[in-house]
Amino acid sequence: RWVLSLECKGSRNFLSALRRAVEVDFKDKDKHKSQGLYLLTTGIPDQETHTVSAYVAEACRGFGLQLHVCLFSAEKGTDSSGIVPARYANPRETASAFKEIVQAANGRFHWFGEAGIFESDDIASIISEMEKAKNYSQKCAFLVESLKQRS
Repeated sequence: RWVLSLECKGSRNFLSALRRAVEVDFKDKDKHKSQGLYLLTTGIPDQETHTVSAYVAEACRGFGLQLHVCLFSAEKGTDSSGIVPARYANPRETASAFKEIVQAANGRFHWFGEAGIFESDDIASIISEMEKAKNYSQKCAFLVESLKQRS
């Protein structure tokens, strides 16, 4: 709701934004069956990862909330804002930090860029299910073949 009126600015003050979302938008949590937040970001939060993870774990447990992160890694030199973040990390370190934060929030992590998808919990889950189905199918085919040989 309130996020639609916001304009993009240079801060990555994740804790401030999360506090506002949790304290303002989730006070009517009893009216909803499930709640989730999606963080769309291009960089690491200003605060240290362990601090963010601890707050997220506490906030999410208290509200039955899940935090999902969509990290977009732009190619070098495409940041047109010209704003230097308070904290810098390379894309791999940023992804690692957000994976830790998402685990604390019982959420999902998605990392993509102009080249495509680098990592996605949803896609990993689908691939895992497909592997299970393939293994089951192979076992079934083996059993059928075994039964045919006995006949």
